[in-house]
Amino acid sequence: MQLDMTKGKPLPVILQFTIPLVIGNIFQQLYNMADTIIVGRYVGAGALAAVGSTGTIMFLTVGFSQGITAGFSVLTAQRFGAKDTEGVKISVANGILLSLIFTVIISSLSLLGMRPLLKLMNTPDNIFQDAYTYIMIICGGIFAQVLYNILASILRALGNSKTPLYFLILAALLNIVLDLTFIIVFHMGVAGAAWATITAQGVSGVLCLIYIIKYVPELRLKADDWRFRSEIAKKEILVGIPMGLQYSITAIGTMMVQSALNILGSYAVAAFTAGNKIENIFTQAYVAIGTTMATYNAQNIGARKLDRVRQGFNSAHIIGITYAIVTGVIIFFFGKYLSYLFISDNAAEVIPMVDTYVKCVAVFFIPLHFVNALRNGIQGMGYGLLPMLAGVAELAGRGITAMAAAAHKSYFGACMASPMAWVLAGGLLIIMYFYVMKDMKRRLGL
Repeated sequence: MQLDMTKGKPLPVILQFTIPLVIGNIFQQLYNMADTIIVGRYVGAGALAAVGSTGTIMFLTVGFSQGITAGFSVLTAQRFGAKDTEGVKISVANGILLSLIFTVIISSLSLLGMRPLLKLMNTPDNIFQDAYTYIMIICGGIFAQVLYNILASILRALGNSKTPLYFLILAALLNIVLDLTFIIVFHMGVAGAAWATITAQGVSGVLCLIYIIKYVPELRLKADDWRFRSEIAKKEILVGIPMGLQYSITAIGTMMVQSALNILGSYAVAAFTAGNKIENIFTQAYVAIGTTMATYNAQNIGARKLDRVRQGFNSAHIIGITYAIVTGVIIFFFGKYLSYLFISDNAAEVIPMVDTYVKCVAVFFIPLHFVNALRNGIQGMGYGLLPMLAGVAELAGRGITAMAAAAHKSYFGACMASPMAWVLAGGLLIIMYFYVMKDMKRRLGL
């Protein structure tokens, strides 16, 4: 099921790889959505706010692990594009070893610093204990998340975006069943939701491992492949760490927004949480396009096909901008009605605030597309540190807007934080794209 992305017309190749990713990303969102829906309807708005208040912390910890594992597989995709079979195996082994090391570090730091972090974010007292319980279980299970992410990234580096999708669908369905069982039958509250999530994630990771062992001969590693090679590790770290930090920088800005929300009370937190979940359903396409461009560009840079990289970017923009216009209109006018999935009480207070949120983000989907497509595409070309500048721009836009919102106790201001981040980062990345293409042409001697 491998896909050689160095051949064929770019637009259909990109679509063929992206569509399974979109579906997979949506199902991955179902992990937290299931928690949010079931907790909100069967435990209450306070528990919904508790789970929602930890979303940015989850993005900080789990997002960092997702970023580094994606970065570690960029070299694998480049070796695959260059038809270097032995290089693929060596890069895979070193990527897995690095992932294990970073999992221990991330888990330890997360568990030790969680209580002070929740206090720093002004988590309301009435939801603090539930928030702490939920996020501690999630952080304790980061290994399950990393297991799936590194193996899925490796499969995608070889052009296989379908198999990780199948396992995600199964895991998402399992998560829903476990949510219902732990929360409704065993009355475990937010803890039940957290245990359901990490159990389902672990299952998807194990299934990926079994599939690779049985059905992907290109990844059957020899003992010598597992020898740690510092030169390979250095290349993977130079891309992986910046990609992980990109998530962390974004999460820090989002945490500033969360702090501004927490000042406004649990209704604002609940509304923002529901609105964010609605947004995430529709914006997974941009994440998928970004993932596609990282793999597509990595394979084609490995094959020294820079013109094909340029064509790929153009095709991605056609797809992304069209999607942004269509979904932006849908969410602007009808997005608030999806909030009934999450809200069972205090709807009169919460749903108008959800409507404000979805309208704020809907009109800025085109800049969001450029952020994902260009940033990930540039990273796939082997530039790790440069795209971080866009992350700094995101942090500035989101952070300044959040601070202004907190100072004026403005819910609208908090809702505008992400759109401002997308505009600043997207503009910077467009400029960066022209520099990178010129620099890569020089590097390849074309």
